[in-house]
Amino acid sequence: MDSALDFHAARALLAWQVELGADEAIGDAPVNRYDLPDTAPGRPARKTAATEPEPVAQAAAADPVADARRMAQAAADLDGLRAAMAAFEHCELKRGARNLVFADGNPAARVMIIGEAPGREEDQAGKPFVGRAGKMLDRMLAAIGLDRAAQDGAHAAYIANVVPWRPPQNRDPSAEEIAMMVPFMQRHVELAAPDLLVLVGNISCEAGLGKRGITRLRGGWTQAYGRPALPMFHPAYLLRQPAKKREAWADLLSLQARLREGGA
Repeated sequence: MDSALDFHAARALLAWQVELGADEAIGDAPVNRYDLPDTAPGRPARKTAATEPEPVAQAAAADPVADARRMAQAAADLDGLRAAMAAFEHCELKRGARNLVFADGNPAARVMIIGEAPGREEDQAGKPFVGRAGKMLDRMLAAIGLDRAAQDGAHAAYIANVVPWRPPQNRDPSAEEIAMMVPFMQRHVELAAPDLLVLVGNISCEAGLGKRGITRLRGGWTQAYGRPALPMFHPAYLLRQPAKKREAWADLLSLQARLREGGA
């Protein structure tokens, strides 16, 4: 009996590995890096007793949140903010991501949707909400007359994520990763200046409100980033829990009513 995998089995195994985050080939054979010489190209020299230690004051001076706040406030427009985020080196998620996922839609929109973090498809495309959850979000917005592609700000939507880089294996961003990206989101909201915010999912609520519990928070208007904000279920959650669509529809009607009232 031939033990070789057939095409379909091999393809299924490959898709499984990609879903886990192993989506790039590294090499044809494993490398024992303990056997590599200390002077190998691109490898830092091993520290010895004679090596000059890093000054303690310099190491302690690194404050990711303070640096993020300084860089974000220096951005005069959305292009400058994108450049500042691309230059930010404290978030380790940047090392494993393919693209910085900044935003999509019309920045002149009255409504800004704030999601959590990119998934695999968003990381590949460099845009937020482009997978199944993104299609669900587009249908939800269309139901109340909004469209991310609309040129008219009154009927447009602008979409961004709290964390712009994909976490490995689509895990939740850590509290530290969220905290260092909040100053960028605060500045993003200031520059886009929407009338209303929609906080999609628990991560968005943690960043904007300082608390989680989307089942309890959803549907209640509050304040985030200095704007009226409505927490809502994440579309990915609605795909897993279709029974919750009734509550999501009620939230959409609340958003539509607020827009008709003027948004303030």
